[in-house]
Amino acid sequence: MTDFIKYVEDEYRDYRSYSELAKMEKNGGRKTVLEKLAEMEYQHYRFWNQYVDSYKPKTSTFFIRLLVVARIFLGLTFTIKLLERHEMETIKSYREFASSLHGEEKERVENIILEELEHEKTLMAQIDEAVVRHLGFVALGLADAIIEITGVHAGFLGVTSSTIIAGIAGLVVGFAAAISMASAAYLQAKHGGSEKPAESAVVTGGAYLLTVTALAIPYFIIADMLLAFAFSVGLAVITMAVFTVYGAVISEKAFLREFVISITLILGTALATFLFGDFLGTVFGIKHYRFF
Repeated sequence: MTDFIKYVEDEYRDYRSYSELAKMEKNGGRKTVLEKLAEMEYQHYRFWNQYVDSYKPKTSTFFIRLLVVARIFLGLTFTIKLLERHEMETIKSYREFASSLHGEEKERVENIILEELEHEKTLMAQIDEAVVRHLGFVALGLADAIIEITGVHAGFLGVTSSTIIAGIAGLVVGFAAAISMASAAYLQAKHGGSEKPAESAVVTGGAYLLTVTALAIPYFIIADMLLAFAFSVGLAVITMAVFTVYGAVISEKAFLREFVISITLILGTALATFLFGDFLGTVFGIKHYRFF
């Protein structure tokens, strides 16, 4: 009985969620997709509800509000993917139950599984969002900026004790690199057959430049070089974590592995460039020199 109640609650929650998302959706195509998903979940809910007579599920108002907030700030695709992350466990449970059935009832459960696995995915694929189309370019700009600029700042940590110099160096290098990355993204999109290569270039360069600026800020407000570096690296790790979570949900990948790889690259680059900067500072006799 407990499993049936959970099935009913899950399907009803998804039905309510898609219904609320459909109500607030302005785009006609996406609204239609959400309404179809809501109807599909409602039919699943009705099927499971026959096993739990007179049970009336409730969905937390707080959960729905949280979903609406996620839709506004993180996009529709992310919200739906987040909503469906429990799906594989649910399907596994459905399959176990289906194995004990026969005839028409078994066929109905198998159809529900098919709809969860294929039909819903087909409908979701019809949801076209700019943020998803450009996710790869944003990832390219953001990840490259974090690794490269953290490396620049780490290098200057071994050369000078002036936070202003380190901050300016990061901005100058970052600005040049943003133009380079934008150009590369433009060519990549153009040769890849994209209809909007300029848009891809702007997204990549913009993500790069915003990240560079954010990572440089601590150097202009903190006078201690080591402390400024620590704050900048902390900001880089947080930014990477947030984006890795976002990307993992969108692409349906495991978060931890992607995050560990990203952090290893950031810290490895920082260590290597610090040692190189320290070496150059010693060789040229300018180690920890405050240029002004």
